Amino acid sequence: MRKIIIAIDGPAGSGKSTTARLVAESLGYTYLDTGAMYRAITLAMLNLGIDPSDENGAVRAARECRLSLENANGNSRVILNEVDVTDSIRSEEVTKYVSLVSSYKGVREIMVEKQREIGAHKGCVVDGRDIGTVVFPDADLKIYMVADIMERARRRQEELSIRGEDVSTAQVVDELNERDTKDSTRVASPLKKAPDAIEIDTTNMSIEEQVAKVLSFADEIMVTNGMVN
Repeated sequence: MRKIIIAIDGPAGSGKSTTARLVAESLGYTYLDTGAMYRAITLAMLNLGIDPSDENGAVRAARECRLSLENANGNSRVILNEVDVTDSIRSEEVTKYVSLVSSYKGVREIMVEKQREIGAHKGCVVDGRDIGTVVFPDADLKIYMVADIMERARRRQEELSIRGEDVSTAQVVDELNERDTKDSTRVASPLKKAPDAIEIDTTNMSIEEQVAKVLSFADEIMVTNGMVN
């Protein structure tokens, strides 16, 4: 069976990362979390004492750091300079600066090259903010996920609570709105829906329903193109 590339874009809290991971697991595909890659670069800068506003420093960190994504038993791990930073990249400090760091053209060029190398053989599910428009504009299936801001805030608070971080709803909403603005207005690869992407509003959908929806679209494409018997 010939494999396809599935691109899932959308703002923070829309459900794209969890859905992408589970879809990949269901299909036996590689899961590529591009957001985690940008978070890792941001963490690398902070660990080196580089100011996040230093664009040249960001590009240097992206070029010199050893970054890889490992998938095992349905779990995606982020390895930075031989250290597992899967949990560290989700800190509030990294979240505060990741939109700025990921807006740098040089950083994105380096990351896109790495992402395309991983997806070269197809059979992968990729999530991010510019996958269907920049990284894989010829992806076989493009999904754009959205959700109500309050639902996105609830999901984000749940994540933070699991890690023992107590943040008010108002603060989370403000942070999400700020990040949406930064991501959608940046010059390099802004967050936007590809013209041929299928929009899914996940506000009132469970993760199981989101996964089933994407899998149904993937199955339809593979059947239509004669990829399955």
